[in-house]
Amino acid sequence: MKIKTFYQFTSPSLIAMTTLMVFPLIIAMWLGLHFLTFRNINTPEFVGLENYASVLTDPRFWQSVRFTLLYIVIAVPSLIINGFILAMLLNQITQRLRGVFISTYLLPMVVVPVVGTLMFKQMFVPSGVVSWFFRDILEQRFIFSEVSVKILIFINAIWGGTPFPFIVLYAGLLTLPKEQIDAAVVDGATRWQQVRYVALPHLRSLFVFLGLILTMDSYRIFDTVFVLTEMNPVFKADTVMLYIFRTSMDVQRLGKGNAMAILTVIMILIILVPYLTRTYREQIEER
Repeated sequence: MKIKTFYQFTSPSLIAMTTLMVFPLIIAMWLGLHFLTFRNINTPEFVGLENYASVLTDPRFWQSVRFTLLYIVIAVPSLIINGFILAMLLNQITQRLRGVFISTYLLPMVVVPVVGTLMFKQMFVPSGVVSWFFRDILEQRFIFSEVSVKILIFINAIWGGTPFPFIVLYAGLLTLPKEQIDAAVVDGATRWQQVRYVALPHLRSLFVFLGLILTMDSYRIFDTVFVLTEMNPVFKADTVMLYIFRTSMDVQRLGKGNAMAILTVIMILIILVPYLTRTYREQIEER
């Protein structure tokens, strides 16, 4: 393909990315160098790297970073494993029933995340079914505490996020040549060996893709935590995005919030380096 033709095809995407990503990022970097609140929004005060120093020495910021990383460590592998298990199970079902199961599995994707989280939370309020079970069956009381709220955040994340890796991996399984499975069966491979030596290698690139997408998505988690915690600091469950929102809107430190956003972008890039490196190596090997 000629360079001119390449740029003709890619120019709309490049223009959109520059307009929606590069320019806002440059503006955020500029705002991060100023003391800015809603009161002096028209006359920001230049303070240099003071906002960045304030962020790096803020213990609550690092607490939000730790919880966000914990969320990624728990949510991303759980989503991929659950999606793979569901895809493998669905692949064993007859063709007639697959449509019903796919529709059922994809229901969490249809529901708006905020609405789905509100419905999920209603089960644990005093009049909810889970609270009733604890109260009348277990003769205990369900309490929203730091531990229980964090557990609910993880459960809700896994419930609402599993459909995406499931449908991606199921689509990948459909591309698996039946001849490879038949050959493994003829060679006496067990079901686990078929999964380990045939299915998993075939889906390797999809696992890397899902790890990349789910890590980025998990790092910017906001709505689920906002609904379940109602921004109550007692739960100590602020994610980075939630703490940026709290700093910018509640404390009204817009400059510090923008500095925090820039540092967040840098952290995301650092986290994604292993995925990008692996993808690059796979592309080189395929050549």
